[in-house]
Amino acid sequence: MKKVIQTEKAPAAIGPYSQAIEASGTLYISGQLPVDPETGKIVEGGIEAQTEMVLKNIGAILQSAGMGYENVVKSTVLLADIRDFTRMNEIYKTFYTDNPPARAAFQVAALPLGAMIEIETIAVRL
Repeated sequence: MKKVIQTEKAPAAIGPYSQAIEASGTLYISGQLPVDPETGKIVEGGIEAQTEMVLKNIGAILQSAGMGYENVVKSTVLLADIRDFTRMNEIYKTFYTDNPPARAAFQVAALPLGAMIEIETIAVRL
């Protein structure tokens, strides 16, 4: 069974997609941008602030589904500039301190709203 996961504690979708879908105990979180859900704007402060906002948005969606960061099994990180990889990693590792998920990271030509980072996430019920 497919269940739509939606929370106001993370930014609303900016297109025809859901924040997340749960199917058979697996949660598929759409790519999250560094948008502050209260203002609807991209946060300022560089890659560190944007990475933190993205991961907080992912956390809000996980919580809405009754999960946490420990449930995450795979992340895909999209960066507007791969040179931000090391600084992104410094923030990322503070959210996944034990048994971090599998991950891929790519530089892309551009991201929506001029964001520096977007992260897509898959989590499972333990």
